[in-house]
Amino acid sequence: MNTSLQAGASIEVPSLVEILADIPDFRKARGKQHPLVAVLLMACAAMLCGYRSQSAIAEWGHNYGLEWLGRLGFTRHKAPSQSTIHRIFLGVDVRVLEAKLAGWAEGVLVALRTQDAEQVAQEGEDLEWEAVAVDGKSARGSRKQGAANAHLLSALSQSIGVVLGQVAVDDKTNEINAVLDLLAALVLHGKVITGDALLTQHKIAKQIVEHGGDYLLVVKDNQSLLREDIQAVFEAPHLLDLTPQELASEQSVREVSMHGNRIEERVLRASTALIDCYRGYSGSGGGEELWPGLGQVLRIERTITNKRTGRTTTEVAYAITSLSPQRATPAQLLKAWREHWHIENKLHWVRDVTFDEDRSTVRAGSIPQVMAALRNLAISLLRLLGATNIAKACRFYAARPAQVLAALGCLSDFE
Repeated sequence: MNTSLQAGASIEVPSLVEILADIPDFRKARGKQHPLVAVLLMACAAMLCGYRSQSAIAEWGHNYGLEWLGRLGFTRHKAPSQSTIHRIFLGVDVRVLEAKLAGWAEGVLVALRTQDAEQVAQEGEDLEWEAVAVDGKSARGSRKQGAANAHLLSALSQSIGVVLGQVAVDDKTNEINAVLDLLAALVLHGKVITGDALLTQHKIAKQIVEHGGDYLLVVKDNQSLLREDIQAVFEAPHLLDLTPQELASEQSVREVSMHGNRIEERVLRASTALIDCYRGYSGSGGGEELWPGLGQVLRIERTITNKRTGRTTTEVAYAITSLSPQRATPAQLLKAWREHWHIENKLHWVRDVTFDEDRSTVRAGSIPQVMAALRNLAISLLRLLGATNIAKACRFYAARPAQVLAALGCLSDFE
């Protein structure tokens, strides 16, 4: 069974009923009152309507009544209580839940890319890769209450705002190790992973490339030698003894935009000069690549001008990418670099503000991660349904339970 969603145009995506039904029920048969899949679907429906907490999810069941509970798969004439929901969230295998939701998200992405590829092919172009932003966020309220592993690392499709995966960062480690687990759970072929400087690590780049993906990673002082060499390529090429032919590889793009009283100018320069220089970044001298799959190094200069005062400020940043000039233009690279921060604006900020995540004090077991996974799913579904303002969309669907259940796959079509 597939679900039809409206995301600019109608697409068929895997039904969440089937996805959630595959999650094993940890409970014993004796005393079990509600099907696990029905409880999980009710939690998803409640989140889509803006219900934020476990108690609020229980209220959704009581408020909407038996008609909608029956469509979700409940067999008793009552909704589950808050304590029942708490026990289920505490016992459900969060790793399996995350894996199932990641599989659903990948199915959505494949469906959309297939649709887009057909359209792009008709226009004589090529649709080769999808940019995916990776970044972490702490559930601050839960962490203050002593919750374990309350820092969560997520991967977000930049183009459609769907969460493709999430893992918890063990309190005894950091994002660098956790990102390897996250990447292992993703389908990397056709993806370009974007990340901040913390994730600019040899082993991360290697895993991405070895599994068929690409990367675009910011370079700062935690990789000081690399940053200095990239800076020299663009600002002091004589220090690297670069040939005129190597310097001629540079390409650039300029973009200007206006926001209120600000004029923002961005100039991205991309070069392959560093790859075959004397430091052996490409491994062409017979040694191991310093940065696996390195295709280009990047420099972006951002100038902000205040229209009223005429005052300007300038910022410069550097990055590396495995995308060659043949696979990505400077304009495409600038877009992927800029839109990396969609993960802050379209996901983390929404979880904080709309779903009040940072004030949630739940701390038992993996419940903070389970709740975050449900929030991710609600945000992803609302984006697919065309929402740009998530809070407004929650109010809209709170008054239309039939459309909520249709989006989850509980109804054959919208009523």
